[in-house]
This record gives sequence, structure tokens and C-alpha cells, in this order.
Amino acid sequence: MIPLNDIKFVLLDMDGTLLDKYFDDYFWEHLVPEKYAEKHHMTFGKAKEELLSKYKAHEGTLNWTDIDFWSRELHLDIPALKEQIKHLIEVHPHVEDFLKMLRRHHKKVFMVTNAHYKVLDIKLKKTEIGKYFDKCITSFEMGYPKEMLEFWEKTEKLLKFDRENTLGLRVIVWVVLSTFLYLRQHTSQYFQPQILLIT
Repeated sequence: MIPLNDIKFVLLDMDGTLLDKYFDDYFWEHLVPEKYAEKHHMTFGKAKEELLSKYKAHEGTLNWTDIDFWSRELHLDIPALKEQIKHLIEVHPHVEDFLKMLRRHHKKVFMVTNAHYKVLDIKLKKTEIGKYFDKCITSFEMGYPKEMLEFWEKTEKLLKFDRENTLGLRVIVWVVLSTFLYLRQHTSQYFQPQILLIT
């Protein structure tokens, strides 16, 4: 484990790391299929089958979390539907205590997320955790999803974070891999980067 005193920058993902995933899972796997079925006069099962195929076609791209794209694609008001169930958004236990601790120790804390800025706004208003971050960076601002090395290259330039003293908490395996590859590619072979990736 890296000593806290040696860490200057902390990069945190939002969904699954800070926030419980139930809101998103329920939304895309239940509510959207339900509304899609109603609109297109089909069974829930058929609607879900069609939607899962559509989702998979855009996995790993910016479209994957672009709710404006999905509004156009599905002919549904996705932002409005998100608002309807925002009461389901929950912060993981002890997350706020962890964030408060980081602020007490004067760490630079950044959120890095694939979430669309409209979804980010809904979640930050509901949870009120935005006050603990120096900045929130979305894949839409960077122009690449977090699964791509280009995201991390642009993020480093924007935030000017120091790879040698950065703690990153991640939950998606292929994002961890892309982060690792980026660090290895840009770090001397004689240096072991001080970054902790939790999967």
C-alpha cells in the first residue's frame, strides 16, 4: 500500500466506485426496456432483447453513455426518464468519509468518468459529493472513453497530475489495463509508478 503522505493526486471513477450501480442497472435493464416496449407495442422481453443488442453495438464508444444519442436512437426522452428515478442514486457506504479524509489531507481529488455531463449533473445534485472534487472530467470533454489510452493522455495534460504520486481507484478491468499500459509506456523502466488500481 502506498503511504498517504506520498500521494498528491487522487483520481476516482464515479459509477461502481463512489456510487452504487443499481440506479444505472435498473434504468437500462428495466425502465428503458419497459418504456421502449410501450412505445413500439412489443413485449418487455422482445424490447429488452433488441435493446441489449443495440447497447452492445456501442459498447466501448462515446455513444455507450451518451444519453442524447440514446434519446435519438430509441425515440425516448432519456434525461427525463433519468430524473424520474433519481431517488435510486446512492453513494456507497463510507465514500463521503473517505472524500472528507482526502480533503483534510489537502490532496488534489479529481473525478474521471464516462458519464454524460447531464447524468453527472443529476448524480452530483442528488448526492452532493461534487464539493469534494477539484474537478470532474468526463470522456465527452476529452473526446475519448476511458477505455482508450488517448483519454489518459489528454487527462494528464489537462490536470497536470504527477503519475509518480497518483492514486487511482478503478473498477472496470479493461480500464485498469489501459491505465496500466499508459503508465508503463510513459514511465522509465527503472521506476515503479506509485499508483494503486483497485479492480
